[in-house]
Amino acid sequence: MESLAIALLGFFTVGYFVLAGADLGIGMLLPALARGPWERRLTLAATGPPLARGGEMWLLAAVGVLLCCLPGLPDTLLPGPYAVLVPLFLGTAARGAGLWRRERRGSGQLGARLRADGLAVCGSWLVALSWGWLLAVLLTSGATQPLALGPAACTALAVTALFALHGLAFGALRLTGKPFERARLLAGRRSGRQSFALTSVAIAALPLAAGTQLPLRDAAAGGPVPWLAVPVLLAVALALVAVQLRAWRHTFGDGAGGGSR
Repeated sequence: MESLAIALLGFFTVGYFVLAGADLGIGMLLPALARGPWERRLTLAATGPPLARGGEMWLLAAVGVLLCCLPGLPDTLLPGPYAVLVPLFLGTAARGAGLWRRERRGSGQLGARLRADGLAVCGSWLVALSWGWLLAVLLTSGATQPLALGPAACTALAVTALFALHGLAFGALRLTGKPFERARLLAGRRSGRQSFALTSVAIAALPLAAGTQLPLRDAAAGGPVPWLAVPVLLAVALALVAVQLRAWRHTFGDGAGGGSR
C-alpha cells in the first residue's frame, strides 16, 4: 500500500508542475508577450481554469497524500528545504492579488492595471524561484545532506528558466494575435504542441528525480489510515484526469488557440 501511496504522490505532483508550470511561465513572461492592456488581459486569460484551477486541485491532492499516507515526510524536511514555503506563500499571495485586482478593476485607471500586472509578474517569478530552489536543494543535496550553495543556486536558476520555457511553449500553443506571434518568435517558431510536449516531459521529470532523494518509505504511515485513504485518493486521481481531459478538450478543441491554426 505504501508503494501505491508513493506512486500517487508522484502522479499528483507531476500533474501540478505540468499545469502550474505553464500558468506561472505565462505570468513570468507577460511583459515580453503582451504590450498593451488588452493584450495583457488576453494573455493572462489564456491560462484560465484548465491550468490555474487544475493545478490547485492537483496540489491539494498531493497534500492529501502527504497528510494521510506519508505524515513523516514533513518532519524529515523541516526546517531545511521547507523554509522555501515563506517566499512560496508570499509569491502566491502577490500573484493572486494581482490577478484579482486586474479582474475586479480591469476597466480602471492605467496605473492600477499596471500595479496589478506587476504583482502578477513578480509573484509568478517568486513562486517559480521558490519551487526551483526547493527542487534544486533536493536534487543537489537531498533532504538531510549539507547544502552545496553553488550547485543548488545554478540548478534553481535552471529550473526557473524551464518554467519560463514551459509557459512560452504553452503560449505558442494557446495564445492568439500579437502575443501568439511573439511566443512563436521566442520559441524559435517550432510547433506549439511539440514544444509543449518536450517541456512537459522535462518539467515532469524534476519532481520525480527529487523524490528519489527523499526517504519516502520511512515516512509512510502505519495502521488502517493508508488503507482507507488510498482508495479514496485513487478515485480522486481518476476524477482529476477525467476533469482535466474534458477541460483541455474544450480549451483546444474549439480551434481558438493560435497554435491550432
